[in-house]
Amino acid sequence: MHLAEIAALRAIPAAGIQLALTQRCPLSCAHCSTDSSMGGTQLPGGPFRRLVESFTRDDHPEIMLMSGGEPLLRAGLVAELAGRARQAGTRSYVLSGMYFARSGRGLPGPIRRALGSVDHLAASLDAHHEREVARAEVYRAVHAALDLVPGVSFQVTGVDDDDPYLAETVADIRREFADRVPVLVTHLQPTGRARDRPPAPAAGPVAAPAAGPGPCDFATWPLVGYDGTVYGCARQSLLDRHRPAHLVLGRATDGWPALRARREARALLRMVRAIGPELTQRRFGSGEPAGGPCATCMRLSEEPATAARAQQYLDGAAGRAVERMARALAEDRDPYRFVARWGSARYSRLVALGREDACAG
Repeated sequence: MHLAEIAALRAIPAAGIQLALTQRCPLSCAHCSTDSSMGGTQLPGGPFRRLVESFTRDDHPEIMLMSGGEPLLRAGLVAELAGRARQAGTRSYVLSGMYFARSGRGLPGPIRRALGSVDHLAASLDAHHEREVARAEVYRAVHAALDLVPGVSFQVTGVDDDDPYLAETVADIRREFADRVPVLVTHLQPTGRARDRPPAPAAGPVAAPAAGPGPCDFATWPLVGYDGTVYGCARQSLLDRHRPAHLVLGRATDGWPALRARREARALLRMVRAIGPELTQRRFGSGEPAGGPCATCMRLSEEPATAARAQQYLDGAAGRAVERMARALAEDRDPYRFVARWGSARYSRLVALGREDACAG
């Protein structure tokens, strides 16, 4: 499974689901967006198993993304979930900080078995990670993974597109892997342990995404949080603190069909997806948005009348037309649009590296 395929599906509602398998991580990266450590929260595997067992050939997400913390601390669970998901037709993706590369003795057996079960491995790399795991060690592990995993990529994070680290690292990856391994470039966000680091929040207590106002592509794939709560948004560090009612879909044990149906029934969530939280607040709320898109979204549930007005609008012809337009834009499956809007516009075409039918430039 190529990174460009994943990027093309990212804006399609319920095309994927994200599982935060653990908040534990053996690394101590100063910028960690999830504030993970070896003392972090970790849910037993049962709720994740029940969720994946609810996938059927007729009703399943196309992609299951497993992250953390460090998901490969639970290598056996990763392998089990990926195998069960594949039986229903769901492909799997795991994002790792590559802690196991530090041993210098090759891939440990449990890691090899986990990587042999998934459809895509994304290796996280940035200046903070490199203080924990050397780049050369990550490269050796990725070379080994290329023989095990159908798709491999790098997720490289920098301060912004002008960060010299990004230019140097991207060029180095392209040389090392001869443009065979795609790269997703993202920007450091002030969440988790990076909350007090630049770039600072533009305004208010909740940082806005770099893309600013407009339709929200984060309100697409449900996210299973560390405690088993399922959200309709991917920004876990915010949801753990605020938990707005329109974004809480239930529990992992509720199963995929019920969670997907609830996502489709939430008027505010549907409007946030179609026109963004700020326009939703202006159109259906009783005041102006403040603090940016995410801060506005966290407050949308405070007035019950806001959801009622949104539902009334969606029941009418105008609301149905707006949703059709948003759906048509998402289903265009442009592999670069999501990356350019929410990550790096300059480096967005690198998600196509290694794909024969695309030119990454």
